[in-house]
Amino acid sequence: MKHVIVIPDGAADESLAELDGRTPLQAASLPVLTELAKRGRLGTARSIPPEMPAHSESALLSLLGYDPRQFAVARGPLEALGRGLPVDAHDAVFRCSLVTVVDGSLRDHTAGLVTSREARALLDELNADASEEALRLHAGAGHRNLCIWRGGAAAAAQVRTTQPTDVLDQPVEAHLPRGHGAEPLLRLMERATKLAEHDINVVRGDLGENPANAIWLWGNGPRPELPGFAQRYGVRGAVVCGIDLLRGLGRLLGLEVLEADGATGLIETNYPAKAQAAIDALERVDLVVVHVQAPDTASHLGRTADKVRALERIDAEIVAPLARRLQQEEAWRLLVMPAHATPICTRRHNPGGTIFLIAGHDIESHRGERFDEASAADGELHLEQACDLMEYFLRR
Repeated sequence: MKHVIVIPDGAADESLAELDGRTPLQAASLPVLTELAKRGRLGTARSIPPEMPAHSESALLSLLGYDPRQFAVARGPLEALGRGLPVDAHDAVFRCSLVTVVDGSLRDHTAGLVTSREARALLDELNADASEEALRLHAGAGHRNLCIWRGGAAAAAQVRTTQPTDVLDQPVEAHLPRGHGAEPLLRLMERATKLAEHDINVVRGDLGENPANAIWLWGNGPRPELPGFAQRYGVRGAVVCGIDLLRGLGRLLGLEVLEADGATGLIETNYPAKAQAAIDALERVDLVVVHVQAPDTASHLGRTADKVRALERIDAEIVAPLARRLQQEEAWRLLVMPAHATPICTRRHNPGGTIFLIAGHDIESHRGERFDEASAADGELHLEQACDLMEYFLRR
């Protein structure tokens, strides 16, 4: 049996006045997902345990069939693994996000979708100052970068941080890294305020774009160790995505990490390339995971129209070709599931449940109407732990 998982991250939402009381999923034209919903099964699941913060790494781990309460993972080390950066047990890794701070509040966690070229130049400026030699910044994709603290694992273990999307429109002072060992991080963040005067940010200001005038350090944790996906479920798989977080998680689980030209993790990612990479991979593996960050990015930025358009492109350019390919198989299943909800009204991850759709072999129902929050709430499957869904999805 061939299996495909499509993750339209952050797709689940709440009703919006600007959409006449509908959610983005309800407002979007989704003919393929609608047909699958009518023939498949809908439901809800809690991907983030109530006692844990609403972090993407926990939600993705849960979606892939691993209980995040049992298996600890952190954003920084996973992204370093996704980028192939050498890190040993004595090092600490933090996500280093380029952000926009205005009047002491965090205005934009993407720094106006700063480009990778701009980000590299800004981080090079900070690395040129060797006052904190143990802390080195590594440019990634746009605002998503890393900070490796060589030999800092013991000190970093006592530091507590907050992800920037939880600080949007709030004073940054109350959410800076804290705890014994945070001093070098705070000094680096303070030094980064000089980026406001960099030529790149002067030009961005002239163009009316949000400046990358600060860095935000977060997501530290130990190097993760997890049992492989094939060992756990007996299925060889692959993953295609545009973010280092899932690349790292895929490598950690022994999944093949696929390359797709133009896969950025942004709203304008290359949707057809992701679908084609998944279709090609089905010739050699039995499970492919396709992750699309665009709906989540649109929610964090408060862009309703962009979110609706991203959902429509996922339906037409990813789900449609994958469904056509799967239907050539004698037995197949398709799971469509956001790792978590990201309501536009809050611009933050929702710590509650998410929704899902399963269609294919031995999956039949007549209760679904659409792939949306209301239909999922009326669906047949409701799981307190999303990590339990993988066993059901994979087994006959």
